[in-house]
Order: sequence, then structure tokens, then C-alpha cells
Amino acid sequence: MQFRGDAAGIARRSVRSLFVLALLAALAACGGVIPSTGGPSTPRPPVRPGPGGVTQPPAQNALLLGVRAGPAVSALPMTAADAAGALASFRESCPRLTARTDGSGLTRPADWRQACTAAVNWGAGSPTAFFTSYFETARVGDGAAYATGYYEPQIAGARAPLPGYTVPVYGFPTDLVRARPGDAAPLKDGRMPLGRYAANGAFTAYYDRAQIDAGALAGKGLEIAWVADPVEFFFLQVQGSGRLVGADGTVTRIGYAGQNGLPYTGIGGIMRDMGLVGSGPGQYSGSMQGIMQYIREHPEEGRALMERNRSWVFFKVLNGDGPLGALNVPVRAGNSVATDPRYVPLGAPVWLDVDRREANGLWIAQDTGGAIKGANRFDTFWGAGAQARTTAGGMSGRGSALVLVPKGTLARLGAR
Repeated sequence: MQFRGDAAGIARRSVRSLFVLALLAALAACGGVIPSTGGPSTPRPPVRPGPGGVTQPPAQNALLLGVRAGPAVSALPMTAADAAGALASFRESCPRLTARTDGSGLTRPADWRQACTAAVNWGAGSPTAFFTSYFETARVGDGAAYATGYYEPQIAGARAPLPGYTVPVYGFPTDLVRARPGDAAPLKDGRMPLGRYAANGAFTAYYDRAQIDAGALAGKGLEIAWVADPVEFFFLQVQGSGRLVGADGTVTRIGYAGQNGLPYTGIGGIMRDMGLVGSGPGQYSGSMQGIMQYIREHPEEGRALMERNRSWVFFKVLNGDGPLGALNVPVRAGNSVATDPRYVPLGAPVWLDVDRREANGLWIAQDTGGAIKGANRFDTFWGAGAQARTTAGGMSGRGSALVLVPKGTLARLGAR
């Protein structure tokens, strides 16, 4: 599972194999590479940071990296059920897809209109036929894919402070702002950093996790809920969204509202550096479950470990039937995937063929993530509940990926 929550998508947004291994060697691809021009869009703050160490390609979007034509959509082993779920999610994405700028450089809003019009009116037609009729496949770079998973945590929580529910869930603070030009050095993407202005007018970093845990925000009226377990809440923050379940069964869905501007640090990597991860005596697995086990068995050390991650995520109460992704539409279990929008158009279908059977098939790119960076890096969404938690927590698949783009796109770009 990839740590998601420390970041800006709400979602949403990853431990799923906390340690990212090197990407696969280049897979065979057909056709010619098309280098081109175009710049990346500025992504939202990350939804869910996770394992580090992924080597990023020097190119800043799909066109600069190179794109090749892939096999015909009809050649993909797509099932009707898989296509039906993807079609439903694609349809939900269309209002955004046809209006937003594509940071990958592959498509233009107008390119999607024919497929989106057809999706709205598809009715009882074959969902597989929809994708074969309107799309062609593209391989970005070498197409070698790495896929993790994320889910929507469900933990004990309430909208009012009650006995046993003492850990505050904070909404976005009004004093968390971007620096004015000249008050701080710009970030690499050109934006000004997040922080706060001190009483003397100087811009400074915002409160970190340890300071917030110690009460830096107490008494400011920022509490939107309270939860029972600080460890579960830490991992909910990592995922970027979740459900709070009260003692009476009441469910409140919360989603990402912002982050304190401080860098995310994966605690699984710290444990690995400390020699705590492995199969030997006194060691723990690198899964989310193994990290939780260590924190619970060593509460003092565990608290200090969590506070090594200085990033803090703020939340808002959500209404609707699902957590919202980067497109501001619900992400759906088994259908939605987080990608890097510099390499995959948000809203586009994606075909995964990896060594984890449950992750194979058609997905719709509807989210982003702090650790989901680079070409062919994906984070699959599995919904809520115990099974989703287990699947996402152990998801680590390697193989190949194809991006589905509207027919005619590759000819316009000059791809073979």
C-alpha cells in the first residue's frame, strides 16, 4: 500500500510496500518515440506520500519522455464487468476531462468530447465495445509499471468530544497561508511555500506534527471531529480521507482539506534504516500492519517515530457516496487509480498488466498522490472495509501499462 494521505488530493491521498523497488527494465514496445514540447501542469498538493527512492525520468511530461502506439484496444483481454465499471467512472469524470488542461501534453479538452458524449448516451450497449470504438492505446516511455494500492480507512470517531474520543481532527486553519513574494524562497515548481506569519510579521514554517500533537492548535476552534485511536488516525492522514464511525453506528466521511506545508517522511523507511524491518527476531514486516504492530508494542518509540513525519493533514466533512479524488469526483473501488498527471491525463482510462492479478484490467485515472510520481506509477483504489485494507496494504505489482487516448490522438502527435 502506498502512503497517500499526506498530500493534496483528498484524497487520497500510501505503506503498500513501503519501500519502492526499482522499476522494471524497459519492456518491448512498438512504433517510434515522439519527443515533443509541452510543460507539466502544476499538480495539486500531494494526496498520499509514500515510499521514496523511485528514480524519476528527466522528462517532465509524457510527450517529452516519448510515446509509442500500443496494441489495439480490441486485443486487450477486457471483461464486460471490468469495462462496465470503468465506463461508469469515465462518465463521472467527463465534465472535468473536457474542461481541464492536460498536463501530460497528450490530449486537448476537445479530443475527449466525442467519447464523453457517447458515454453519456451509451445505455445498454456493450461497455467493452465503447472502449474499442473510441480509444487507442499509447505506451508512455518504456511502459514499465509499478502499482500500489490505497483505501478509505474506517476508524472510531465522533463529531463531538466524548469519553474515549480525545484525539482532535482539525479543519484547515486560517493562518496557514502561502508566503508573499519576497518573504520566502519559491518552491521548485515556482509556487510560494506554505507556512504562517509570526507576530513580528516574519514568515515561518507552520506547526509540525509534534507541535500539533502537543496542542499548538488547541483552543482555536478548528476541531471538526474527535477520534479514539491516534495510531489509526495517523494512517488515515496518510491515506488522505476516511470514515469516522460513532458508537451509535453514525458514519461521517472526512476528506483532505490541506496540509501544513512540511515534507512527508515515510516512517516505514525509517524503520528499515533502523533495522526493524525484516523476517528476523524482533523485526517487523514492511506492510502497514507490521508498522502498526511496532508502534503499538512500543508506544513511546512509536509516537516519536510518527512525529518524525512532520507533515500534518487537515480535513473537511464530506457529503456524498465516496471520497473525492483529484478531479473532484468520487473515486470508486476497483475502478479508480491515482497517477502522475504529467504522464497520464486525469480522467483517461489506463490498462494495467502486472504481476498482481487483482490489479489487472481497466482503470480510470481520477486521483493523484505525493508518492505517485513519474511515468507508469499507479496507486489503485480498493474502497473501504477490512478486505480493502488488506488488499491495499499488500499491493505491490510490477508489469506494464497502457494509456487509452481518443482515437486519432497518436496520428496527430505523429506516433507510429
